[in-house]
Amino acid sequence: MNGDEIKRIVDAIHRDKSIDKEIVFEGIEQAILSAARKHFSEEEVLDVRIDRDTGEPSLTCDGALLEPDLIGDLLGRISAQTAKQVMIQRIREAERDSHYDQYLDLKSQLVTGAVTRVDRGTVIVNLGKVEAILPRSEQINKESYRVGDRVRAIVLDVKKAGSRVRVILSRTHADFVRRLFEVEIPEVNDRIIETRSIAREAGHRSKVAVSSYDTTIDCVGACVGVRGARIRGIVEELNGERIDIVRWNDSLQLLVPNALQPAEVEDVILCPMLGKVIILVREDQLSLAIGRRGQNVRLASKLCGWDINVMTQESLDEQLDISIEAFSVVPKMPSDLVENLVSQGFFTFDDLSVIEPDELLEMSGLTQEDVDAIIEFADVESLRIEQEEREAAIAKKLNPPPAEPPAVSTADGSETKADDSADDSADDSVVEQAAPEPQTEQVDGEASESESEVTAAETEAAAEQDDKSADVSAGDRGPAEETASSNSGNADDKSDSSTSE
Repeated sequence: MNGDEIKRIVDAIHRDKSIDKEIVFEGIEQAILSAARKHFSEEEVLDVRIDRDTGEPSLTCDGALLEPDLIGDLLGRISAQTAKQVMIQRIREAERDSHYDQYLDLKSQLVTGAVTRVDRGTVIVNLGKVEAILPRSEQINKESYRVGDRVRAIVLDVKKAGSRVRVILSRTHADFVRRLFEVEIPEVNDRIIETRSIAREAGHRSKVAVSSYDTTIDCVGACVGVRGARIRGIVEELNGERIDIVRWNDSLQLLVPNALQPAEVEDVILCPMLGKVIILVREDQLSLAIGRRGQNVRLASKLCGWDINVMTQESLDEQLDISIEAFSVVPKMPSDLVENLVSQGFFTFDDLSVIEPDELLEMSGLTQEDVDAIIEFADVESLRIEQEEREAAIAKKLNPPPAEPPAVSTADGSETKADDSADDSADDSVVEQAAPEPQTEQVDGEASESESEVTAAETEAAAEQDDKSADVSAGDRGPAEETASSNSGNADDKSDSSTSE
């Protein structure tokens, strides 16, 4: 074997595959050793070394050094093929490890690639050295991709899969918004402005809390840009997702109202023992603070890291009365402890069941037995209420309330329900059927004859009246009506003639 040729192969693999030279040398040594074992017996001790400077290989068998020129002759053609396969396998593993380490360092970083194919919603993206996967669950809603499209995403996870590296991308993670801010806003990239917290519901809305290390720079205005030029590029990349930029503050008394914008907050009540915040708003601001399907308060809670309860002053007072009345039945709980717990935000037995015994012992001054009895009672009541709510939900699902019938317009312009009108008509029919027939004192035969005589007289009078009205209407008919009637008669004659023809 030629040492210069080995060095040339090592340099080429190192340059093309980005594999360390030492790993390539070790792969070649392992390949030669596996091939030599097919020629020598298993009892013989073999050792292969390649000089890192000259590239010359050396093979020792039981401590005896063989000549370099004889190594190729001893291995033979079959052994050389085995050495080639072992070397290729070792190089692939080294290449996989190199790519794994490279993309593991890029985890949560922004990468750009081209779509090579789309398979059942899963997008395969070519990143250059590896092909990454963008699953359907990590795509923004209503996004569609075609072959050749450019895709920007973050590296969510990197795994080893056999001889390949499996790179998973994401466009729904909160870090994707963070990296876009670094790309589109120079102050964020220069660490003058910092994104302190991000809460996101991909495809719908995001809240980003920012702060500035330079007091002369408005962090919110710098992120928005002139007429929204900077934030517009991020919104377009996120497929029209709405972004709220919030000014960060270390005080929850200021951060929570900022996070709930655009709603106006009246008061902020902190409950540190439960890790929640009670927000008081006016009645007209309640729906705005909660947001559509609770989205605004949910994102604000994620942004601050505290549970947020939005209430009005009236609902808070009502909740306080209900909680005090409920806790009053707890055995061995004094009234001052009830008021203290309610003022700390403990409104339900579920809240009371999660309190630490040491904290309750410190608050109340009771004995350990009394504290354990209170917590045990709260656990039982919490489970009972939860079970009742579950059963009520199941019963409501199985027996939904009947839908109200649609309103039906009556002749006088009023509206009534269809069931009511049906009931009224049914009642009328019942009345008509139940009404007694008129009774007469005559015999049946006489009554029928008198009735037939009256009916015949009424029929003759009606016929005479119709003849008179016909004569009057014919005498009072105007020229236009006579012309119209004559034309209609001519038309009838023509139609009859055409039919006969």
